[in-house]
Amino acid sequence: MLTRVVVAPSGFKESLSAEAAADAIAAGVRRVLPDAELDLVPLVDGGEGTAAALAAATEGRVVTLSATGPLGEIVGTHFALLGGGDTAVVEMAAVAGLSLVPRDLRDPGATTTYGVGELIGAALDMGVRRILVGCGDSGTSDGGAGALQALGARLLDEDGLELGPGGLELNRLHRIDPSGLDARLKDVELLVACNPYNVLCGERGVARVFGPQKGATPEQVEELSAALENWAFVLTRDVAVPDTDLRNGPGTGASGGLGAGLAALGARLLPRFEVLLERLDLDARLARADLVITAEGALDHQTPRGKVPAEVARRAKQYGRPVLALAGTLGEGAHNVPGVDAYHGIMPYPMPLAEAMDRATELLTDATERALRMIALGARLPVTDGEVPAQAEVSGTQRPSSVR
Repeated sequence: MLTRVVVAPSGFKESLSAEAAADAIAAGVRRVLPDAELDLVPLVDGGEGTAAALAAATEGRVVTLSATGPLGEIVGTHFALLGGGDTAVVEMAAVAGLSLVPRDLRDPGATTTYGVGELIGAALDMGVRRILVGCGDSGTSDGGAGALQALGARLLDEDGLELGPGGLELNRLHRIDPSGLDARLKDVELLVACNPYNVLCGERGVARVFGPQKGATPEQVEELSAALENWAFVLTRDVAVPDTDLRNGPGTGASGGLGAGLAALGARLLPRFEVLLERLDLDARLARADLVITAEGALDHQTPRGKVPAEVARRAKQYGRPVLALAGTLGEGAHNVPGVDAYHGIMPYPMPLAEAMDRATELLTDATERALRMIALGARLPVTDGEVPAQAEVSGTQRPSSVR
């Protein structure tokens, strides 16, 4: 009987695209199951690769151009026109992503989303009726302030002077003059594909949760948190429609708070998988699978909060399909992702991060082979009912709920 394997990974941030990860996993599957029927479904979450993936899925095209990067320099970037021509996809990571900020220059208090606003303006120039902004893999924490400035808003301090770029500048924000905003924004539907678990302010606010990953020191985290609180207050008072919760509304913290900035312009913040996966027919493909393999850079306690492996596992479990998750790193909570039956880290021994990223394709392929050989061995052994031994969690496996 032919084995059908659906390979549905996310990308590994700053290392592998979703397409490259799917190809690496497929190579590992073929080493163990050479006759398997493989269905590769590289998944985007709004971050790197989103625009190109949706353009390909809809027979659209990618538009290349130059815009302002996160450090204020001009960078080559792109957005997508989907098939039909009335919808543009702006991938914020393509112009303000973390991968565009060298490691020794990472300072989320200084980076800007100005280029995102420029891409939205370029999409408006194409005459589209709908703009979908994909949030993910950001290198910024300016609340979308830069994007609003690029679209014509004036951010002013107490002396009426324009603010400079970066989230820390928002501590000086006194008022916003929205009179110069691009009038065409009123004529388009602006959608934001985001992680609804990310909020702008508070203890779970974006500065505290993601600031350190972007290079913020503990002192900067607190300064950014205060700056974004001020941003939410002034933005709500001067720009947003009444009753818009920019502090704690779902998705307001997306991409360093870009979600909040765009929500103030009337954008609808939508759960990213509802928006991004509808064109991939993922559920039907999972229903036909004998095994589902997903992957991401890290598997940990944050995975259930809107990450690709958790979404794939949730959908696969609707059809009773077993799920294997592969990850670059395994953190606290890796054993407790709902719907994941087994998980496996790709590194066979401790190694420097730079080496692991350089060898990511090789490591992912080898890890896939190791995991499948263990599954094949387990299929030949008798399984009794009872609690999973402690060793199972240490080694990265859980007894499958749907396969004995």
